[in-house]
Amino acid sequence: MKRLDTIPTGKIERAGKLVKTGVKIGGNYVKYYGKKLVDPQTNRDTLNQDNAEDIYDGLKSLKGSALKVAQMLSMEKNLLPRAYVEKFSLSQFSVPPLSAPLVRKTFKKYLGKYPEDVFDGFEKDSVNAASIGQVHRANKDGKKLAVKIQYPGVAESISSDLALVKPVAIKMFNLKGKDSEKYFKEVEHKLVEETNYILELEQSDEITTACTVIPNMQFPKYYRELSSERILTMDWMEGIHLGEFTQTDFDADLGNKLGQALWDFYMFQIHKLRRVHADPHPGNFLVSSEGSLIAIDFGCIKEIPEEFYVPYFELAKEENINNDEVFMEKLYELEILTSTDSEEELQFFKALFKEMLTIFTSPFHRETFDFGHEGFWAKIANLSERYSKDEQIRKMNGNRGSKHFLYINRTFFGLYNLLHDLRAKVEVNHFEKYMN
Repeated sequence: MKRLDTIPTGKIERAGKLVKTGVKIGGNYVKYYGKKLVDPQTNRDTLNQDNAEDIYDGLKSLKGSALKVAQMLSMEKNLLPRAYVEKFSLSQFSVPPLSAPLVRKTFKKYLGKYPEDVFDGFEKDSVNAASIGQVHRANKDGKKLAVKIQYPGVAESISSDLALVKPVAIKMFNLKGKDSEKYFKEVEHKLVEETNYILELEQSDEITTACTVIPNMQFPKYYRELSSERILTMDWMEGIHLGEFTQTDFDADLGNKLGQALWDFYMFQIHKLRRVHADPHPGNFLVSSEGSLIAIDFGCIKEIPEEFYVPYFELAKEENINNDEVFMEKLYELEILTSTDSEEELQFFKALFKEMLTIFTSPFHRETFDFGHEGFWAKIANLSERYSKDEQIRKMNGNRGSKHFLYINRTFFGLYNLLHDLRAKVEVNHFEKYMN
């Protein structure tokens, strides 16, 4: 894979990259409509493939928050056309790394020394390049280490990058008016946190220490003296990425064991710590040779305030979904319904969220739940398909729900997808034994 000697860091330079991408996308539409004139039966598959390719190619050279948005969208399997999901999923594993000279220069800037002056051994080629940083193997005093180096200019370009992708997001999610600003501010806030590796080190220490009570989970140790705001050093953990593991012919009992560990890990964080690892994509987990699950990235941690936690989980109860008065009260508390909604909007979104919550909260209504059951996923896909084509919803304001929904829903949707890939059957309340 080609290595990057530079990354565009200036606002104008980064905007120029996206303008070029926009020109390519415009050309793709011209080709598509030209073909459609000749053959009216032409579908959008080729257009989606070409657009996904060009958008991804534009974002991967920018890295940073622009690429992070692609990574987040890749988890929305029922929202985007398949071509986009497949291409954007590469942002979890396959982006061009920094060249060796740029790595040394970056290391010197952020830690005050070159890698060879800090470690006994340091591999100049990265083993994993993602949206915000890349990881190198190193060793010191007989310990195998993973060293995460943040790309130059990422932290400084978050605001301008989000301003560039905002028009696309507004159109995609049908957001209207100034109220949509709270969602962009939430994303910006979390991305700023993700670029602060000292914060990540502290959060990692606190959460992994608390979660050692969960069986079949492992976590790396972090090294403060070998870290800085843009460099993070931790134990090197041996294992296969969860995404690769789920493509193998794994034993059903092992899938259940890993799935239970994953479920307990998340439920413990949410209900006990009220803070949660809010980036549950396959690249953040490894499976060890002993069959344990290893969590390796705690950059994105979402705190869950009491005023959101209480009504959110009250709506996970079947009796509250079916109690019209309580249901409506919680929808207002969670800002899903507002005092300015028309009667048409009230009825439409009440019906939509009732159907949605009935499906999404169904795992909480049983003692055990089979996330591999295709019936559950067929209901989600059907709901998504129907509402993505609903002309009525396009006319309504898409600003629905508290800003906290963004990362909490992302967490649950990512968790459900991982459990589905593991075809796991889990004991829903098993985590409660670790709550004391």
